[in-house]
Amino acid sequence: MPVLDLPDATLHYDIEGSGPVLLLAGAPMDATGFAPIVPLLATDHTVVTYDPRGVARSSVTDPDAQVTPAILADDLHRLLSAVTDEPADVLATSGGAIAALELAVRHPEQVRTLVAHEPPLTQLLPDAADIRPAIEGLYESYRTEGTAVAMGRFLAYIGIAPPEAAGHPMPLPEEALSDAGFFLRNMIRPVSLVTPDVAAIRAAPVRIVVAAGQTSTGQLANRTAVALAEQLGTELALFPGDHGGYADEAEPFTTQLRKVLAG
Repeated sequence: MPVLDLPDATLHYDIEGSGPVLLLAGAPMDATGFAPIVPLLATDHTVVTYDPRGVARSSVTDPDAQVTPAILADDLHRLLSAVTDEPADVLATSGGAIAALELAVRHPEQVRTLVAHEPPLTQLLPDAADIRPAIEGLYESYRTEGTAVAMGRFLAYIGIAPPEAAGHPMPLPEEALSDAGFFLRNMIRPVSLVTPDVAAIRAAPVRIVVAAGQTSTGQLANRTAVALAEQLGTELALFPGDHGGYADEAEPFTTQLRKVLAG
C-alpha cells in the first residue's frame, strides 16, 4: 500500500491496472467508494485512488486544522507527481471535484481531461445567501448534537436522504462515524462555501467536463453542477445514477466515463 508523506499529513493511496493514469478523487469519500468501478477501468488504465487527508487510512498532523480546496488540490498535485510525469485524466466527485477544479487551475500541466462530477459549489446558486447559514447550522449541529445526528441533517439537507432523516442519528459504524466527524468539523465549511474563480477555471488550458447524475435532479450537488456548467458555457454531461452513480450504476457509469474521456 503506497504512502505519501507530506509535512502536515500522510496520504494512503492505491494503484491498480496498467495504461494511461486515471485518478479517481472524492472528498470526504475515501478510496473504497470507487471500488465498484476500479476493476472495470483498470483493464486499460492505471487507476489511482486515495484517502483524503484525515479520512480512513490517511492522517493529519493537526486534527483541528481546516481543510480547504487549495489544500486538497495541493494533495492531488503531490499525489500525481508521485505516480506519473505525464498528464492524467481525472474523475473527481463531490468535494473531490472542487479540489480537482482547483488543481486544473493551479497545475494544468498535470491534467488532460477532468470530469467534475457534481461539485457542491453552493456559492454559485441564486440562493447562496440562504445556503451559507444552513451549512453553518450543520456545523453547529455537529458541535451540539454529535456526528450521527448532524450527518442525518446533512444528508437530508442535500437531498440524498428523506427529510425525516433530519434530527435522527445515522447508524454509522465507528470508522465511518470518525470520518464523518472529520468532514463536519474540518471540511464542510471551507469546501462547500468556497467561492470559485469561474474565470480562472474557464481560462485553464484543460478539458473540463462538468457532470451530473441523471437521477439526482433537484439535489443540491446536482443544482451546483448545472450552475457551474452554465457559468462555464459548457454542456453538462449526464451520468447514470445519482450523486453516487459510480457505485450504484458501476457498469453504465464506466461506459459513459469512457465516452466522455474519449471526447
